[in-house]
Amino acid sequence: MTSTEPRNRFGRLLRGLSRTRTDMVARIRRLAGGGLSLDEEKLEEIEEILLGADCGLPITQAVIEAIRAGAATGGAGTETDVVELLRRELLASFPPAREVPRGRPHVVLLVGVNGSGKTTTAGKLARRYGDKGQRVVLAAADTYRAAAVEQLDIWARRAGVEIVAQKEGADPAAVVVDGLRAARARNADVLLADTAGRLHTREPLMRELEKIGRVAGREVEGAPHEVLLVMDACTGQNGLIQAQKFSAALPVTGLVVTKLDGTARGGIAVALSRELGLPIRYVGVGESAEDLLDFSPREFVDGLLAAPDTK
Repeated sequence: MTSTEPRNRFGRLLRGLSRTRTDMVARIRRLAGGGLSLDEEKLEEIEEILLGADCGLPITQAVIEAIRAGAATGGAGTETDVVELLRRELLASFPPAREVPRGRPHVVLLVGVNGSGKTTTAGKLARRYGDKGQRVVLAAADTYRAAAVEQLDIWARRAGVEIVAQKEGADPAAVVVDGLRAARARNADVLLADTAGRLHTREPLMRELEKIGRVAGREVEGAPHEVLLVMDACTGQNGLIQAQKFSAALPVTGLVVTKLDGTARGGIAVALSRELGLPIRYVGVGESAEDLLDFSPREFVDGLLAAPDTK
């Protein structure tokens, strides 16, 4: 990694979080700017701001109680104090990082509801792995939507990786099996399977996910090694229910939070990770492949709480 890459990554994160930072953090800074005492009116405003940014009730309550405690002991009297209390509570909300199990090929399933950005994420991940010199196979297991295969094929050509697909309406599990066999035959490092978007309330489709997981495990030991739940940051608190249902169908190992640049409610990333106890693996802050970023809790919180003049 060159010395400029972390800086460029953080710059992209800053831009992606700008709407949330303006709507949430800048307003809190203004409230605390004149010094914050135990003023319940101001605390209620901060509570509304945090809830409005989809930080969720548990985090919001923790932040408010921390501010109350700090004010009571003289430790929340300035804007800096309040922001530091907010920083502490946000960082404490993320679960510890998990070791990602490895396999060859390393099998990654991308799951989620319609429109969450699974196909785009699969394409971006293919590009990332490919840029690291790894051989990648994409499995187009969204067989319900012809446009998904076309979209994934475009990403495959951009990334210079192989794609395995079948005709529309084919059994998605069969596509994954074909993809795994192709990956083994070509000594590929990674198999990325893009599954169809499905509402968490549709039991037959959720059972289909279970089947995909089973057949992957029969073909490659330990597969799927990662099950990434792709979630649109604009989903809000409904995302918690979705995630619980998907986790019941397959052992979700991590989250991908997309479209953070398109919302002022980026606090949902913190709420999802805290409530589900799942690490965030990647965040999406734009359309290009470079806008899918490895997630770092500290970088995320630093980007969220950056001073208004930070570029």
